[in-house]
Amino acid sequence: MNVDLLTIGLFVVTAVLYTLFIPGRWRGWFLFGSSVLAIYWLQTFTPLRFADYLLQTLTILLTVLTWWVTRPDKPSRVVRSDWVTLLVLFGLVLVVAGNRYVAAEWRFTSSRPPSVWWVAVGLVVIAGLWAILWRWLRRVEQRTVCTAVILLIVFIFVWLKTPALATATAVAWRSLTGQQVALAAPSDLVWLGFSYVAFRLIHTLRDHQTGQLPPLSLREFITYVLFFTSYIAGPIDRVERFVADLRQEEKTYTVMRNPYSVNRNPNSVTHHASPVTDYAPRYWQGSARILTGLFKKFVIADTLALGMSLTAVNAAQSTSTFWLWVLLYGYALRLYFDFAGYTDIAIGIGILFGVKLPENFRRPYLSTNITAFWQRWHISLSDWARFYIFSPLSRSLLRRQRRPSNTIILFTAHLSTMAVIGLWHGITVNFFIWGLWQGVALFVHKQWSDRSRRWYRGLSEKPWQKRLWTAVTWFLTFQYVTLGWVWFALPTPQLALETFAKLFSLR
Repeated sequence: MNVDLLTIGLFVVTAVLYTLFIPGRWRGWFLFGSSVLAIYWLQTFTPLRFADYLLQTLTILLTVLTWWVTRPDKPSRVVRSDWVTLLVLFGLVLVVAGNRYVAAEWRFTSSRPPSVWWVAVGLVVIAGLWAILWRWLRRVEQRTVCTAVILLIVFIFVWLKTPALATATAVAWRSLTGQQVALAAPSDLVWLGFSYVAFRLIHTLRDHQTGQLPPLSLREFITYVLFFTSYIAGPIDRVERFVADLRQEEKTYTVMRNPYSVNRNPNSVTHHASPVTDYAPRYWQGSARILTGLFKKFVIADTLALGMSLTAVNAAQSTSTFWLWVLLYGYALRLYFDFAGYTDIAIGIGILFGVKLPENFRRPYLSTNITAFWQRWHISLSDWARFYIFSPLSRSLLRRQRRPSNTIILFTAHLSTMAVIGLWHGITVNFFIWGLWQGVALFVHKQWSDRSRRWYRGLSEKPWQKRLWTAVTWFLTFQYVTLGWVWFALPTPQLALETFAKLFSLR
């Protein structure tokens, strides 16, 4: 997880200035504009010409498309505030394209954007084509349109995450822009943040289909999808919770230039505390969370990454079973502290901006069973998968005319859900196997817990046996999860199997 200290510092300073000088009624607009600009700033360099600009512009277009099709079933005309948002968005995209004319050392984007005129014409053409298409789509059931957009997002995601397809795209892109085709590689197509954007968009589309999506303005919707503190690596917030915080921020208005305000009694004047004092709890809580995240990420995770963590190179070269176990434990800890550290930073910066992002980690390695582990590890992803994969798939199988047994339904749902989570990280054999590894464990634990519930309740009367059983189940859970990281960390099944053989002294 790449986290740049300069970017973190910039976000923190911006948050302080935001609380001190941005009136409540403008805070929604500020977060909207900042999020749009930040995704271009955060996008890492890619050797494909104009890709860093165009990929983030496509993210914005997909977000606007999703908002448009998730409006109420009988949408009225777009209100004035949404047209204003569209115009501001159009202007921001063009402003970023204007970096083409800025010296490289002062450029806002990673590389030189395309011509402003080409961008403007392209956006106008896309808007015109959509207006024509929408006249026809208005006659189609809105649920069907949402399904089509979901399939489009999944298609883009699969294309992006499949190495062969990503390479083919890089070859075509290089060919069109006159670059060396022989240098094409999957790593050329770096679409930063799309994995999380895809889940947020699918969440809103599915909630709209089930009638659970609240009415949202375009500005609120775009801010939710692109919110810069959680853009790179989550957490995956729910839109209704995020927008509640956003609207609360807009209601907060502190007069900065005049610290005195008159209450309902014209003869009474009340002196308010300074803005710094008003926001002291927010500063304290957010800063503490950021510092915790910085320690986890830059002290612990990065130290482990220097040579105490499993990689493809040291897995292939290692001849010591003991040191291979050390490297595997190091990788497990590095993965946790890296990811949890970034999450702490994201949540802390969010707090400074008045947005309380959901927790994503709750000491997962202290779990005493695999189900509890997935209730504590990447919580927002686990919740998303349960709401939008596990539960719908289970209900669908239960409603079948030739209904399978409950055991088969649970087995299918667990394996399918965890396989999707595995492939979400990348469409490779090893990520797929890692997903199945987790799915099998969840299914086995469910079967075991259903059959041993009475026996486990009896342990409450035997405290020493209960403590011993807790220690044993923690050890087994931690070992199983840690061994599973072999599939996650290594690129090929062959290397993973060789590593397992070395770990258990089988070769």
